[in-house]
Amino acid sequence: MTSTAQPATPALEMTDVSVDFAVDDVWVPAAKNLTYSIQRGQVVAVVGESGSGKSASSMSILGLLPRNSRVRGSIRVNGREILDLSPRALRQLRGTEVAAIFQEPMTALNPVLTVGFQVVEAIRAHTAKSPAEAEARALELLGMVGLPDPQKAFASYPHQLSGGQRQRAMIAQSISLDPALLIADEPTTALDVTVQAEILDLLRDLRDRLESAILLITHDMGVVADLADWIVVMKDGDIVEQGAVGEVLNNPQQEYTRELLAAVPRLGDKSAEHGAVDVVESLAHVVEEVEAGVDAKVIAAAAEAPVIAKPVLELDHVSVEYGKRRRVAAFRAVDDVTLGIAEGEIVGLVGESGSGKSTIGRAAIGLQPIAEGRLVVDGIDISAGSRKIVSSLRRKVGIVFQDPSSSLNPRMPIGESIGEPIMLAGEAKGKDLDRRVEALLDEVRLPRNYRNRYPHELSGGQKQRVGIARALALKPRLLVADEPTSALDVSVQARVLELLSELQREYRFACLFISHDLAVVDALADRIVVLHRGRIAEQGTRDEILRAPKEPYTQRLIAAIPVPDPEVQAARRELRHQLLLAERDAS
Repeated sequence: MTSTAQPATPALEMTDVSVDFAVDDVWVPAAKNLTYSIQRGQVVAVVGESGSGKSASSMSILGLLPRNSRVRGSIRVNGREILDLSPRALRQLRGTEVAAIFQEPMTALNPVLTVGFQVVEAIRAHTAKSPAEAEARALELLGMVGLPDPQKAFASYPHQLSGGQRQRAMIAQSISLDPALLIADEPTTALDVTVQAEILDLLRDLRDRLESAILLITHDMGVVADLADWIVVMKDGDIVEQGAVGEVLNNPQQEYTRELLAAVPRLGDKSAEHGAVDVVESLAHVVEEVEAGVDAKVIAAAAEAPVIAKPVLELDHVSVEYGKRRRVAAFRAVDDVTLGIAEGEIVGLVGESGSGKSTIGRAAIGLQPIAEGRLVVDGIDISAGSRKIVSSLRRKVGIVFQDPSSSLNPRMPIGESIGEPIMLAGEAKGKDLDRRVEALLDEVRLPRNYRNRYPHELSGGQKQRVGIARALALKPRLLVADEPTSALDVSVQARVLELLSELQREYRFACLFISHDLAVVDALADRIVVLHRGRIAEQGTRDEILRAPKEPYTQRLIAAIPVPDPEVQAARRELRHQLLLAERDAS
């Protein structure tokens, strides 16, 4: 008698799944006839732009869609149909068999409860463990996800942890009951590239250690190449292509997939002299230097600023401090920074969260006083922080914020938001103001009839275009762009970057472009300044920084950026780990 091995039951099996929402008594489809499955120990990435239906379909697995929704088809978790389950049975399913890791841990975690309480609560809600047993398990989980001091994290509130630590704490809560399926909905979008790399390492380790199936929802093709085994590409609610990650990323069959991949910013694409950056080769060289005991940090020229004859923005040994209260010592967020930006030049300011990037941006437009040094904007010395002097900057500077939704007044039509700076400056009113607003809408490639729309009626990319139009309303000499594309899909991000570049060539403003993503900065900047813990690690032209970075910190930033090629990404990941180990041994 011959025995035939039976295929393992998938952790998740989606068959002809459709999700619709009732809008004005009409069913509007969000996802249509989706079919795919995930085995234990496998990572399946569902990718697509905002509105493609990827998040709506994943939330249907957890039963977390709003009441005006309906789900059709078949969804099986560990072989059990879940669309017929009662609300009580669904609650039991969450946590024990299916768990979610959300994009923004600060909104997913309760701000008034400690992290430890929330992990313990998840354990005790589904098990018979005593409080002491649940606490011991929570501490074990916090250590498992790589938090350096589990006891301290256990007793901390979410706001007392960094973004990466909060994400780790939420992952600890998600895996507390060893679920068969983890739904990771954009788990690294809001994180720095180095923290993102750590979270991806953690998810990879959890997949191998717990043999969990992971459904990864993302628009970042680099993250897909780093973690996923199978990819499902969605557009307008439909699956347009799916297959093994290597096959789809290296040989996409559908035009939409090719467009998504073409929109991914790649290091070295703009390097005119040398072509693409061989990060693997350059990182291997740094690993050899560190292992040989060469201290790459002792490079005097690395932090030297070039001499600019008439800079629009000039920081001369500037330091910025926070929090000096009575006996509490001040925290120095920016320490002895010297840099300048000429007219018509774009300087990229890069570094991790907490490096001081945004502080420098705020100081440059007069929103943050400096403690030491000299700060000059278009010939105006604002070092003393005089209100009258700072007020004179309003017509000379503009700023584009990271989150366009929170930077626009939700009760004001976008035409009024764009025209408000012009009106307040007394430059135009009535029909003249209307014409200025329409001209600005033309500049940022938005239809003129959008002027009567409210922010919630626009997409993320359209709202960011409104933010750019508002920032350019008074034709500033200096524009500060603070992470203007980090919250956008890659295709929308590419269009916004192209728009910024075109407008900068036309208006000739000096631009300080703040980002933690070197690939995005490479697409736009003339020079790059790398900031680390408030100090400049190194600065230079785009090619100098991207092709021959002298600082291990810059190398780590470059190596942490995932690229949409599984083989190259695996080599980069391995060399990054070698560099971290070599630096740890050297110290």
